Amino acid sequence: MEVVRLGVIGLGNMGKGHIRYIVNGEVPGAKLTAVSDIAEAGRQWAKDHAGEGVSIYADPYALLDSGKVDGVLITTPHYSHPELAIACFQRGLHVMVEKPAGVYTKQVREMNEAFAKTDVKFSMMYNQRTNPLYRKLKDLVDSGELGEIRRTNWIITTWYRSQSYYDSGTWRATWEGEGGGVLLNQDPHQLDLWQWTINMMPKRVRAFCYFGKHRDIEVEDDVTAFVEYENGATGVFVTTTGETPGTNRLEIIGDRGKIVIEDDKLTFWRLRVSEREFNATYKGGFGQPECWRCDVPVVGENSNHKGIMRNWTNAILHGEELIAPGEEGIKGLMLSNAMLLSTWIDNWVELPIDEELYYTLLQERIQKSRSRKGN
Repeated sequence: MEVVRLGVIGLGNMGKGHIRYIVNGEVPGAKLTAVSDIAEAGRQWAKDHAGEGVSIYADPYALLDSGKVDGVLITTPHYSHPELAIACFQRGLHVMVEKPAGVYTKQVREMNEAFAKTDVKFSMMYNQRTNPLYRKLKDLVDSGELGEIRRTNWIITTWYRSQSYYDSGTWRATWEGEGGGVLLNQDPHQLDLWQWTINMMPKRVRAFCYFGKHRDIEVEDDVTAFVEYENGATGVFVTTTGETPGTNRLEIIGDRGKIVIEDDKLTFWRLRVSEREFNATYKGGFGQPECWRCDVPVVGENSNHKGIMRNWTNAILHGEELIAPGEEGIKGLMLSNAMLLSTWIDNWVELPIDEELYYTLLQERIQKSRSRKGN
């Protein structure tokens, strides 16, 4: 194979954005050959912008069965991601899925199990994994510069959304239409990076999610979560769509110092000796280890969506290692599901979560959804 014949399912804002740079030739080795959207407006947009010779379908399964694609980019509403990915796997097609991987981990686990039976390339559109800031953070953690992780704190409140945003579609911010709020729509990249950069998932979660706290919506728009890790480390995650100006500050504390990412800068407060070593040998009163502030240079571009697409295409054509393997999409979703489940049952939740319980409680909310009522 010299060129990946690419199909795109779903022509909303994200689908259109991907198509623009693909058609512009910014992903070497990828050629757009087919698109699908259930809405006539989406198909008309494709006629005007997708280029000559691109097949256009109303039915996504007609695209999958057309024989005109080798790989498929799925940019449809959240609930349909696993279903469509599984259909691709059954047909031997390579898959790229927009975030989130799905709405609940039970369906995403089924997607991963279907993928395990294939030899195709499966990736998630976790474009922030190409951000040099987070890649440098991961490098410092992986190399042992930070020592053993002690604490993680992320305040991410730069998601301000007005009521008019939520009112722009009856499906928005409803359990039936989207399946979640700020955790599922705005935070998937942060929840992915939170575990990816430190190579650790929490062992349990206690969260407080507030539903419609700042806006007239069904789903969560304000969340504070506390987590515990197997090694004794703890963490806090704070997010909302109801504050402005917002904050985006990530702190990772280890026994060899502290790393802070904020305002597109990475600062490392590096201890000359580890806290553990200092504590074992120091005999004074109020002393502490010598600490150096290091403004760490971060080089390279954030290739963003294009970078993940290029990587996936290169994986298909040349065997390049995937930056964001698709089966890892369940990890960030596990965190958001755990936070919601903890709130619903008003208790700690162990990871992995009780997927059947989560599914049951979600279905109860879907049955009462205002989207279902047609409001």
